[in-house]
Amino acid sequence: MHTITLIPGDGIGPEITRAVQDIFAAAQVPVQWEEQNAGQTTYDQSGELIPQALLESLERNCVALKGPITTPVGKGFRSINVTLRQKYDLYQNLRPAKTTEGVPTRYSGVDIVLFRENTEGLYSGLEVYDEPRGIADSFNRISVEGSRKICRAAFAYAAKHGRKKVTLAHKANILKMAGKLMLDAALEASREFPQIQFEDKIIDNMCMQLVTKPEQFDVIVTTNLFGDILSDLCAGLVGGLGVVAGANIGDNMAIFEAVHGSAPDIAGKGIANPTALLRSALLMLEHLGEKEYAARIETALNETLRHKEQCTGDLGGPATTQQFAQNVINNLR
Repeated sequence: MHTITLIPGDGIGPEITRAVQDIFAAAQVPVQWEEQNAGQTTYDQSGELIPQALLESLERNCVALKGPITTPVGKGFRSINVTLRQKYDLYQNLRPAKTTEGVPTRYSGVDIVLFRENTEGLYSGLEVYDEPRGIADSFNRISVEGSRKICRAAFAYAAKHGRKKVTLAHKANILKMAGKLMLDAALEASREFPQIQFEDKIIDNMCMQLVTKPEQFDVIVTTNLFGDILSDLCAGLVGGLGVVAGANIGDNMAIFEAVHGSAPDIAGKGIANPTALLRSALLMLEHLGEKEYAARIETALNETLRHKEQCTGDLGGPATTQQFAQNVINNLR
């Protein structure tokens, strides 16, 4: 039995986390949930954005499933997601993007796994504002260690999962120092995994190639900001943020999350699509070594997605969040 920290989040978060819990219960997945919350709702109730009880739960269980969280705007708070990633050195942001029958998209044959460095770069939070001159400087901090860790993680994943190629997206032609660190780290990792083909592409060309011929890519690795942009681009290739999974993984902890927003405009209406969070939960099961449960639920989810009448409104169907979850449960059988 695995004890998992469950963070329902804000907006539609509690609705889609409940859907995942119901599906897991029906599939008799050996997990028990330890619920702790964070974000706007928690702040409004307790004055704490990230309660100490949540941090203690994360440190005790080392695995979490997190719904979408709202960080209060205009109050000086840093992103909760960035805070947790940096606090626990969750340096791998793993974002698979794969076309699925029944999910509307103009593309086919897309099967990409993106590795985004998750703790450094322009998201390091190192900024200086020179008010008299009206100039703000943001520091793009890239380290040798951080570059090596994310590049090796991408190649190790490719080797473990039978992937053929790793592509590094960078801007070393302009960022002569920071870009070169990632390029050197990727070349070093490629020597350790000679069976994996390696290529590198300038980030602007990479974006064009992704939208013109995405099927040429397999595993992609890149820096924090570039990865943030590319991961949403890849999601757009396969149907949007509502159907893609996300994981933040370190050496000692992993937090799996839906990467879409909390959608307060539809919160409480029972129409949210839980697919993204469910797929993130399936990544969590694979991380825990429960691959058979993950495969069984994935088969049921894909069967549900094939039939528009079983889907939520964003996918053209009539189902509520609860009905969608029940359809997945029915397809388990």
